[in-house]
Amino acid sequence: MLYFLLILNLFLFFLVIILFVISRSKKEPVSKEVILPPKLTNNPSYDSVMTELNPYLSFFNSESQGEKTYQIEISENKDFNLQDKIKYEIKQSSQYITEQKINEQDALSDKKQYYWRVRTLIGEKKSNWATSRFFVNMDSSKKAMNLSRISVKKVISSDGYNAGNIIDYDDPGLLSFWQSPPPWEDKHNIIFDFGSIRQVSRVWILSNPETQNPNGWLKDFNLYKSNNQKSWQKITSIKNNDTFRNIIDINPVRSRYIKLEIKEFIGYAAQINEVIFYSPTKYPVFKTPKEDYVLVVGNEHNGFTFTDLAKNIESLGYKTITIPFYEISLEILNKLSKKPFAIVLSGNNADYPDLPMFEYAGEFEIIRNSSIPILGICAGHQFLAMAYGYSRARSMGWSDISAIQSRKKITKIKITKNDLIFQGINNEFSAPEVHSWSIVHPADEFKVVAKSSYIQAQKSSKRLIYGIQFHAEINVDYNEAKPLIKNFLKLAQKDSSKGGKK
Repeated sequence: MLYFLLILNLFLFFLVIILFVISRSKKEPVSKEVILPPKLTNNPSYDSVMTELNPYLSFFNSESQGEKTYQIEISENKDFNLQDKIKYEIKQSSQYITEQKINEQDALSDKKQYYWRVRTLIGEKKSNWATSRFFVNMDSSKKAMNLSRISVKKVISSDGYNAGNIIDYDDPGLLSFWQSPPPWEDKHNIIFDFGSIRQVSRVWILSNPETQNPNGWLKDFNLYKSNNQKSWQKITSIKNNDTFRNIIDINPVRSRYIKLEIKEFIGYAAQINEVIFYSPTKYPVFKTPKEDYVLVVGNEHNGFTFTDLAKNIESLGYKTITIPFYEISLEILNKLSKKPFAIVLSGNNADYPDLPMFEYAGEFEIIRNSSIPILGICAGHQFLAMAYGYSRARSMGWSDISAIQSRKKITKIKITKNDLIFQGINNEFSAPEVHSWSIVHPADEFKVVAKSSYIQAQKSSKRLIYGIQFHAEINVDYNEAKPLIKNFLKLAQKDSSKGGKK
């Protein structure tokens, strides 16, 4: 009898378990597919500075499958609980990127910080919100920064790896960095030696630029000054920092050494990709030749050009002077003893969100105000639009370098408006493409004159200014746009002979 009761109890026990499992399986719904939010790492990316009150909001599409709609909200409050927050609901606009211009009636306010978020809708399903933020500062690109970079002669780190990478300004894409050792060290010190006493008024610090991965961002840090590396005086303290890009303005100090003391950071190791120091002094006016010349503005981060642009122009019989973008301004241009008959703006190979964009304000001044003929190439072409609003250019979501990699995938460019700049060039021509950003919309005075799946060339309706996304200056066999630079320079010389420039 005892054995029978034991077996019966075991049977009832397992029966209860089976019934419980069955009941749970009936109540629990079938797991739903997770809808992914878009990525808000385009333009504006995290903490970008917008220079217009109605910027374009561009983001990378959700990777979820299906017909997608996006809900957008913009607010001055990070909790998005204000009644006057801006709302949009839009369809996906292209394969990789979706964008929405803030409507005129929703114009933002100057000198303010905004939060924005986007989520994906597929049918009745919704993703989580992806959230970012940006600043609005209309003055940040109006005038040249009137600062000059201070050359750092030596970097000394208390620990960590590759301190020299911090001042490696010719690093393509700004990818190299210094990294601290494991986090059980209390503090990390990095000393910058200028070689002599210099006046410092601004510091730019770039940490890990992966905005969706804040590992390495500096959280609490101090800046000190010294002339002997023995006695140090604190300049400023930054606490609870939550960004990867710091623009630190300080009361001008005179010092040979500046020490960055890192007290706390996010993640397992501190990371610094770049530090630039600025002096409150202007760059001098450069010497000009007696003969006619072309001014080449080097838009690479180190002030040079990505291609042999000056060499190409000189091969056509013209003299050139190359000046870094951060050393040029409208004031300097107007003070030249002999002005160039043409200006050519070069390309750039770093993402704009990772650059101190205030350095380009002098170039933007020239684009907006000078009557000297201008040709912008690649990034220079994008700057023609960005001079009137930073968000007018954005990442395409893919890189058009197929012509370099494979002759079978060369982009064909269609001329949409006949112009003397295209003389000797067939319609639907090919040219080298080395870029991943493009123009969303040109400035009001510019008209599109050539395109592929995006804007390839633009022309001002008021002045002799052209922009080309492709590289007419690169010497490869499939480049059918080679005559374009010569055509432009002939037009510029003709304009100059008529007194076209001031």
